[in-house]
Amino acid sequence: MREITYNEALREALEGEMRRDPDVFLMGEDVAVLGGVFRSTRGLLGEFGCERVRDTPLSESGFIGAGVGAALTGMRPVVELMFCDFFTVAMDQVVNQAAKLHYMTGGKLKVPLTLRTTIGAGRSSAAQHSQSLHAWFMHVPGLKAVMPSVPADVKGLVTAAIRDDNPVIVFEHKFLYNTKGPVPEGEYVIPLGVAEVKRPGTDVTVVATSMMVVKALQAAQALEKEGISVEVVDPRTLVPLDKATILESVKKTGRLVVADEGYPKCGFASEIAAIVAEEALDYLDAPVKRVTNLDAPIPFAVPEEKYVMPDEHKIAAAVRSLVKS
Repeated sequence: MREITYNEALREALEGEMRRDPDVFLMGEDVAVLGGVFRSTRGLLGEFGCERVRDTPLSESGFIGAGVGAALTGMRPVVELMFCDFFTVAMDQVVNQAAKLHYMTGGKLKVPLTLRTTIGAGRSSAAQHSQSLHAWFMHVPGLKAVMPSVPADVKGLVTAAIRDDNPVIVFEHKFLYNTKGPVPEGEYVIPLGVAEVKRPGTDVTVVATSMMVVKALQAAQALEKEGISVEVVDPRTLVPLDKATILESVKKTGRLVVADEGYPKCGFASEIAAIVAEEALDYLDAPVKRVTNLDAPIPFAVPEEKYVMPDEHKIAAAVRSLVKS
């Protein structure tokens, strides 16, 4: 199978859906002429024109609100939010409007809105451009959320998100765009709510999201030399969550580490730990370990930024602590 970058796979998903369905259009800051600040929409303006690839003013509440309105009329907007940190100025549009209108109208209205945004630290972008706030939206009924970690997944999940009749948020890590991997050609859809075991193992389960999947696989490879077999599970979709795959893995290994670049309090890692404690406690041979950002704003200075972030070394240390306990 051919190998392409995450960014190329993402563009294939967008191109494919725009060619398939004339109701799909893109909008956001710099998505048209510039091709996106991370070049994810490069070339789309030339093919689809300014009616379907629209640059917007610097007003997140305005263009996300416009996306909600367009979705309510039957369009399928794909709205790009440059950094997930900027959701803070459009929370009413996302949390009180997009997430609730289907329910509050007794199912009469649909909101087929796809919101794409970036997460992740490591670029010395400081506290307002480096957060991973995906757990906020897991908390809101009516929203779906996906976190693709490899090129094939971003193509399949973004396609599924655009076709879904509900609002779906796609969280893309900034450091994944240039990574390469095998991607099927042509139409490719991954159903929402289906996790994947990225690496089988027997001693410890590591449930990891987004860039932490890459780090978990690196940790697993290093730990294999120490005789420790790590199973890496990628949920891929946060909402709906494939609990069955996670629980099946934990029941097999008896140990769990959750690696996520969000914060520890009320975060994704905490939710997975709670699910396993409620539904698979008798299978655990050791306490659940969480490997997350520290509970602090993301620093600008590189050494401090690295200190607060999770990485493959911290994942490996957590795994070792469980095997030796």
